[in-house]
Amino acid sequence: MSATHSMPRGSHCGRTLVIATHTFTQLARMKVFYFMAIFAVIIIASNFLNLQQLQGPESAGANALGSIKSSSFSAMHLFSVVLSIVATALLLPKDVEDRTLYTILAKPVPRIDYLAGKLLGVLLLVLVALVLMDVLMTAMLQIRMSMILAQQTELATAAGYTPDAIASLRAETMANGPNASLQGAVLAVFLRASIMASMALLISTFSTSTLFTTIVSFVVYFIGHFQADARDFYLQMGQAGQGGFSRAVSLGVALVLPDFQLFNVIDAVIEGQAMPLLLLGKLALVGLYYALFFIVASWFIFAEKEF
Repeated sequence: MSATHSMPRGSHCGRTLVIATHTFTQLARMKVFYFMAIFAVIIIASNFLNLQQLQGPESAGANALGSIKSSSFSAMHLFSVVLSIVATALLLPKDVEDRTLYTILAKPVPRIDYLAGKLLGVLLLVLVALVLMDVLMTAMLQIRMSMILAQQTELATAAGYTPDAIASLRAETMANGPNASLQGAVLAVFLRASIMASMALLISTFSTSTLFTTIVSFVVYFIGHFQADARDFYLQMGQAGQGGFSRAVSLGVALVLPDFQLFNVIDAVIEGQAMPLLLLGKLALVGLYYALFFIVASWFIFAEKEF
């Protein structure tokens, strides 16, 4: 409440940042960071439960590192999606229940500032959590990769490998270790969570309960993973009839409903492939578009509500 009393009146950015900071603090007090301890256990277990000795210079190196990355990104994905949806679904009902919303809007604070601040607070919490997870994952990968490289070099030298062959083995292993593409994949996880948080914010503006917002958000999230396949099927069916109309409908659906298959590039990074900077930029633009679209739509609905 003290944050709302010191809220600047003349600055949209100032008001938004104050609300975002208050939201971040409010969510952090819900002890969501307890998940970090679970995440640490997962990463450490995946690192040290797979310490079998290499049977040869070429065996198990990339697989061991891939296992760490796979378990890490699975935890990041689960945490970011669940947190972005559930935390956002709780915001408006909790502010109404605590009467914080009436105090803020009575300042008066523009409703777009209130919504943007709430969304920014959720995204800040998700970002901080992902950064901490990323640091832990990178550290474990670096430790495990150093151990594997030492074993590979020793085994390859004993087997009479040439220096070029040893260098090739090391390069293959290092490609599966910490790199810039891995950080790009973490950013892609955050962008996907940003889309889900902004979508949950939109649903919460006309929802009747937190549970309804949460369920609908998860349903839309799963639909988004099949949207591209359904769109392609619809377009193929439309080629026999009204092709132009079918394309217009599919375009309209794509503009409103996110295609989460675009974020499947994370799987390729886990397998050791590089993420092109152009592709990361495309994902950033997609995330920005949907976040802005959903928050503007939320504003139009929220502006008509009486409190």
